[in-house]
Amino acid sequence: MKNRNQQTRMRSRPRPVASLRPDDLKAHPIWRFVEDDEADETYVWPVGGRRVTRLAGKVVGAEVTLADGSQRWGVFSNVDADNPELTEHFITLSLFVAGRWFHLARYHDIDARKRGPRALAAALRRPVGRVFPIRYDLRPFMRNAPPWLEGTIRRSPRQRLPRAQIIALAVPKL
Repeated sequence: MKNRNQQTRMRSRPRPVASLRPDDLKAHPIWRFVEDDEADETYVWPVGGRRVTRLAGKVVGAEVTLADGSQRWGVFSNVDADNPELTEHFITLSLFVAGRWFHLARYHDIDARKRGPRALAAALRRPVGRVFPIRYDLRPFMRNAPPWLEGTIRRSPRQRLPRAQIIALAVPKL
């Protein structure tokens, strides 16, 4: 008997992560990036289960709560359950806004002004203070999840790391 992931893959084809919609995330909250030279690097497969042991190489769809209490669907990636500092500075969040995904830039991203907190608030037609902080909880999607997978995305990080530290954090030590 095939396992649940193999059964799910047999019924579906890989697709671009940007094509996912909230209904897709309700059915399959966890998606794994395709490891295939023929597919685009942004293609994903649904993961058959609702919980995984690792979030590396995956995106997770979950509802988030904005500062004003309203909820939106979001897609998270770059979550490292073993390294809270790495996750704090590299977690990505895309929110479903007006029928498409708004990819929130982090403070160190080159296009942070164009896709940062103010731009997200403008896309949502709300003041920044009614959007941030954004609360999320990824613990239900991971077995033995650490408590800090329930967190917030702030308008500004608690600490902005200099570029050299960002690079050092991103590059694994050999």
